Amino acid sequence: MRTLLKFSSLCMKTGRQVLAHKTLVKLLNMDPKKEPNKALPTTYPYVSFAYIKHIWKLGKKEEALSRMHKFVATIQNVPPTLSDAEQRSELKHLLARCFLKLGEWNQNMNGLNEQNITQIINFHKLSTEHDRSWYKNEFLCFNITPHVKAWHSWAVINFECVLFYKNKLDEADEPKALRDIPDYMQKGGQDNSSEESDSEDTDDGSPKQIKQSDYSNSILKYAIPSVQGFFHSIALSHGNSLQDTLRVLTLWFEYGHHHSLHDVLVEGIKSIKIENWLQVIPQLIARIDSPKSLVSSINHHLLTDIGKHHPQALIYPLAVASKSSISMRNHAANKILNKMCDHSNNLVKQAIMVRYGVSEELIRVAILWHELWHEGLEEASRLYFGERDVRAMLATLEPLHALLERGPQTLKEITFHHPSTNIKTFQAYGRDLQEAQDWCRKFTQSSNIKDLNQAWDLYYHVFRRISKQLPQLTTIELQYVSPKLMVCKDLELAVPGTYNTSKPIVCIRSVQHTLQVITSKQRPRKLSIKGSNGKDYTFLLKGHEDLRQDERVMQLFGLVNTLLTMDQASSRKNLSIQRFSVVPLSTNSGLIGWVPNCDTLHALIRDYRDKKKILLNIEHRIMLRMAPDYDHLSLMQKVEVFEHAINNTAGDDLSRLIWLKSPTSEAWFDRRTNYTRSLAVMSMVTGIEGNYKHTCRMVMTVLRQHKESVMAVLEAFVYDPLLNWRLVDRSVSDALGVGHHNISLAAGDLCSQGFLKRIYLYVTSHLNQSMYTLHTIVCTGETVVARPEVLNKKALAIVNRVRDKLTGCDFSSVPIDVPTQVDYLIKQATSHENLCQCYIGWCPFW
Repeated sequence: MRTLLKFSSLCMKTGRQVLAHKTLVKLLNMDPKKEPNKALPTTYPYVSFAYIKHIWKLGKKEEALSRMHKFVATIQNVPPTLSDAEQRSELKHLLARCFLKLGEWNQNMNGLNEQNITQIINFHKLSTEHDRSWYKNEFLCFNITPHVKAWHSWAVINFECVLFYKNKLDEADEPKALRDIPDYMQKGGQDNSSEESDSEDTDDGSPKQIKQSDYSNSILKYAIPSVQGFFHSIALSHGNSLQDTLRVLTLWFEYGHHHSLHDVLVEGIKSIKIENWLQVIPQLIARIDSPKSLVSSINHHLLTDIGKHHPQALIYPLAVASKSSISMRNHAANKILNKMCDHSNNLVKQAIMVRYGVSEELIRVAILWHELWHEGLEEASRLYFGERDVRAMLATLEPLHALLERGPQTLKEITFHHPSTNIKTFQAYGRDLQEAQDWCRKFTQSSNIKDLNQAWDLYYHVFRRISKQLPQLTTIELQYVSPKLMVCKDLELAVPGTYNTSKPIVCIRSVQHTLQVITSKQRPRKLSIKGSNGKDYTFLLKGHEDLRQDERVMQLFGLVNTLLTMDQASSRKNLSIQRFSVVPLSTNSGLIGWVPNCDTLHALIRDYRDKKKILLNIEHRIMLRMAPDYDHLSLMQKVEVFEHAINNTAGDDLSRLIWLKSPTSEAWFDRRTNYTRSLAVMSMVTGIEGNYKHTCRMVMTVLRQHKESVMAVLEAFVYDPLLNWRLVDRSVSDALGVGHHNISLAAGDLCSQGFLKRIYLYVTSHLNQSMYTLHTIVCTGETVVARPEVLNKKALAIVNRVRDKLTGCDFSSVPIDVPTQVDYLIKQATSHENLCQCYIGWCPFW
């Protein structure tokens, strides 16, 4: 019987419903279709349960729901004397699953509203009560994944109720902050000040204000059991718990200032392993300076515990926070670092303090003074000549002048600052910059624009000389830019990105003395660190960019990989996303793991066309020949020009070069399949038939099945105070693509030009839905932290958009099946109307 039940389950999963029906009818010894009024037999209750799921799968939802209600009533009335202990245990387990299905199906059919919330919550509650250790019990007939089990579902439904009432509250005309929920709910009426404050809003008897208070109370009412359920889920699960942990953080950071929820959080943190928090350290660090005292106190206590047990995992993130320009954030990070000194003094010193200062020295190497001034003068000129904002211009240049006043510390900085008889005069800029600063100071006193013009004559002179010098920077010697880093030997500090609780710690033995500078727009460095295990670890050392965004993107990719591995169909095809370590060092620099044996598509196509004597930008040349003013054409005209270029070029460069680079047909087939599948995964987490479309459907199916897990990660992005979502206009988004085709073998170099940010949007949106989707980017600024924690409307719109995609509602209000959705996405992604409007640097004609 168990074999046949498993067989019927596989038939349902693969869409062979007729065969599943025949198998279940054989096991039931009756055909319910022919006897619709007859109750299902309870001799073998798991068979009846499987049949009810089968008719739900067929779309007969009302019949399935009705039969499930009757089936549950029958099972509950089984006399306990008729079953032995093992049978009663199995019946309780089955009842737990039945109540869970009742809750899920009711929500599926009627949605979540004030009329049915109580009933749905009650079904989920009964599910947890009938089998409290569901995560630990695996019934032999079914392979049940943890994501659909009782405690997780109980937590999720309560979390959805929180969101439901939060949206209700937000829709109210008069905004009432959730932090003003009356404390009498938590303290039993002991806080008179809170009651008086609340009475001021409600004593007038306004129905609107009373309803707002009810909504606020309901939020806390459901937040508490949600947090409890997530902690139970995390404690009992042995697999991936990232999505549950992120949901806990969302509720914690939003409502943890209420005493009742605070107490639940304190007890819940004690119930789970400290290792569970390692996967969400970026989110914990982001809230290290929370203005809510109860929230920050738990956070600091938890980070201190993590520092005791896993100092290597915490040292780099704390180093970033300790360099923050926000005093509260800086103070909080240093407070935890001081506590870490009690048990890991050498580690903290090696990472941050003066003697070694690995983090500080890596930042010095990532951005030389020449590059700082080049970038600063470029921004200052934009502010002054473009926006006529003198105050912002002076504010941009002020920290750069302050850096010069502190004096040089390395030979490279000395050559920038002071002329010398042994150094060519054109390499010293200190005198000109000092004179320019004097003119700026004169302007602040006189407001005479001539003083600023004098200053800019000098600034422009310096900028031109630096611009000529930077392309000559192809290698960097540590003895000139960071002698401290050169002498670092046999440290306790782990190699960045290598710490793993289940493996021995790989410490830094030494740093390679020569760094290669990649000749791309932002000139990242190729850095090699020798580990204590004798292996060399290669990184891309990047400046000019906040890598904390990329760090969170890797979290999302990790979750997607876990979901793909858990799914049997995608696991058999080894579908996954290539990940690499991301270690922020400051708010504008960091390390990215080097991906070996990796080529960019641009480099491959360039090499192929060079050998074939074909112009690299032949398609663009054809377009400009037909329409020199292409950017100013109407949409229909752009489509005509775009199609003309496509029709007059072969467009088979990639397929030809894969064939030519493959030594055998077997190698060619493997490379072709690998490329097709990896492209499909990234496109769904864009239109071709066969293997590509099949993989797209497979990945989209997995994403939709685990939509709550994906949404948990996305919501963590939205609620992160260090990340602010905004929509940029076309001109700004065009600028983002400038560096997309710079040549580098490092995945991190692609990241520097915004490519990884765009890939992130591919995954969360599961589609390159015309290139306009790429105009939505994540931008980070520490100024956001200083503002009140108000959720950006653009972010909420993105969350709702992604939720629609994960439920199949992105093209209509009615959910569509996965194959249809994938077909629509492919047509949209390959539409010439969309491609012809892309930024030309993205090479949409390829």
